[in-house]
Amino acid sequence: MALTLFDTDEYRPPVWKSYLYQLQQEAPHPRRITCTCEVENRPKYYGREFHGMISREAADQLLSVAEGSYLIRESQRQLGTYTLALRFGNQTRNFRLYYDGKHFVGEKRFESIHDLVTDGLITLYIETKAAEYIAKMTINPIYEHIGYTTLNREPAYKKHMPALKDTHDWKESTGEDGVSEKRVHTFRGPHWCEYCANFMWGLIAQGVKCADCGLNVHKQCSKMVPNDCKPDLKHVKKVYSCDLTTLVKAHITKRPMVVDMCIREIESRGLNSEGLYRVSGFSDLIEDVKMAFDRDGEKADISVNMYEDINIITGALKLYFRDLPIPLITYDAYPKFIDSAKTLDPDEQLETLHEALKLLPPAHCETLRYLMAHLKRVTLHEKENLMNAENLGIVFGPTLMRSPELDAMAALNDIRYQRLVVEMLIKNEDILF
Repeated sequence: MALTLFDTDEYRPPVWKSYLYQLQQEAPHPRRITCTCEVENRPKYYGREFHGMISREAADQLLSVAEGSYLIRESQRQLGTYTLALRFGNQTRNFRLYYDGKHFVGEKRFESIHDLVTDGLITLYIETKAAEYIAKMTINPIYEHIGYTTLNREPAYKKHMPALKDTHDWKESTGEDGVSEKRVHTFRGPHWCEYCANFMWGLIAQGVKCADCGLNVHKQCSKMVPNDCKPDLKHVKKVYSCDLTTLVKAHITKRPMVVDMCIREIESRGLNSEGLYRVSGFSDLIEDVKMAFDRDGEKADISVNMYEDINIITGALKLYFRDLPIPLITYDAYPKFIDSAKTLDPDEQLETLHEALKLLPPAHCETLRYLMAHLKRVTLHEKENLMNAENLGIVFGPTLMRSPELDAMAALNDIRYQRLVVEMLIKNEDILF
């Protein structure tokens, strides 16, 4: 039997390439060379790494102790101008240093000199060790296999691509022709480019993010991506594990159909079920529901005739949120949401939550609003289902939020704040959304 094009075009998850990530881990660490004597007229925004008006030769001698050593000196020729001297590759590199509320030597701006040097050492190390590799990153893109591209579109290399300006605040404005809005972006936690599958290195401004579909790419890869990033349904092979924004754009819906369909089913026959969302359904049947959505989409049958136990439907909904590659409460917005839970004043809590919600992509915010309104209705049946906002917060906190931190202890400490965030969102749903 001959295979059709669809049969041979099966979805394959991309293989993320670890080489550049490994190089970032190997990069030299900053080593501040402190000045042992008091220096007159030291700028208030510099610390003990400032050595005053010393010569290049003196700086070179001080920095010879180790790779990654750094200090700041004032220029002997131009008073009031400052140089960052950095040891890398067994030689001293000198960079003109600026401050406008943040520290910078190029387009990236940093809160501290330590962060600037850390990012600089990572960049120097990777671009020295992998210059040829980086130059060839765009040759074998994975972009066309992960759900963002359109089959009927002209190939990207044939289109005229606007050059990416070298500025931290660069963006392309969305115009009448449907051009996507792309911004240089700081990613929290490790991120991989969704064009070339390589690690996005550095501390800040590691790449470009599309405000419309959430696509994350290197700056150089962004020049290869079509401006109209509307995903093609033929390439979105899955419902589960698919980027939320990509899914709703592909299906032209406000929210993922999984969320709408499961919540409708739960509210039609499950609001009085004891331990709703807390009690687990049979895992094999939950997996069946997942496969049904992946296979049939909005035609999936999750009615009582197929799944009598409502806990299977609640389990399928929770699994959908756990499987999202970018959590419903995104990594970028996560710190602000956690800050709201740490705030003691109730009015400040709500204000911080308002600010945090503004950081979410539109599809994420709309889905969160819809879910919180549903969970609020669940709490109205607390006498029957025994599920109040606190109990639901315990269930949904780690389901909707994942810490961008790699440190396991830090992530563990955040669990109680995750619970509080969801509890506050449920209780104040009518005010916040």
